[in-house]
Amino acid sequence: MKKVLTAVFALSITAMLFAQESLASPDATVIGNDSAKQALREVSVDRFEIEGSWGATISPDYGVISSRLFDGSPAAKDPIKGDEDAVDSKVLGVKVEFFHRGVNSFYIRSARPIPIEGVTKTISLWAAGRNMNHELYVLVQDYYGNNFELYVGNLGFSGWKKMQVAVPPTPDGEHGIIQQSAYDGVRPGLRIVGFRVDCNPMLARGTYYLYLDDMRAVTDLYDIENRDEDDMRDDW
Repeated sequence: MKKVLTAVFALSITAMLFAQESLASPDATVIGNDSAKQALREVSVDRFEIEGSWGATISPDYGVISSRLFDGSPAAKDPIKGDEDAVDSKVLGVKVEFFHRGVNSFYIRSARPIPIEGVTKTISLWAAGRNMNHELYVLVQDYYGNNFELYVGNLGFSGWKKMQVAVPPTPDGEHGIIQQSAYDGVRPGLRIVGFRVDCNPMLARGTYYLYLDDMRAVTDLYDIENRDEDDMRDDW
């Protein structure tokens, strides 16, 4: 009996460690992978290079917020293969001046939703969270315009860190985040709307700074790359 309990305990610990590792660094090759037909590509979503393309908001009851671009880039960041010459010299900075501590959030939104072609597997970006235990979420819209939020991680670290989140596949094509459908026209499967930061109520005081850069996605472009040139597009 003791041996059985020991084995069960060992398997439970292994499962927990695997789950933690999967959440920390999701593997795009196995997310929703029910077919060998995949063409995974890492693509740039936004490099935060255009002033005014992002804005930040917070409830006026909680504080004042502002955002702007700064010269800089994470030193450990590698360019996307084949895209080494792309302009990438700015980062987005957000400054929050809290009125008082409390349960609150602030938003960082794109001027317009940013589409990602194909079926998105993971979303990543670099962040400098100033070692504050606030929580970062990415806000997305699926194929039908339904809104979802995905937990990216805790901002309690110093310096720049690459943060990544997996996009969960729909279990049946009708629920969850739907990125493609055979019943409707051709449209981008996923759109990035922005980010939400849920503040730790004990740390939401004084002035807080957050910096973001180089948002990317790993997406499956199989259907797009293997579409015949003479095939009709179902978008009329």
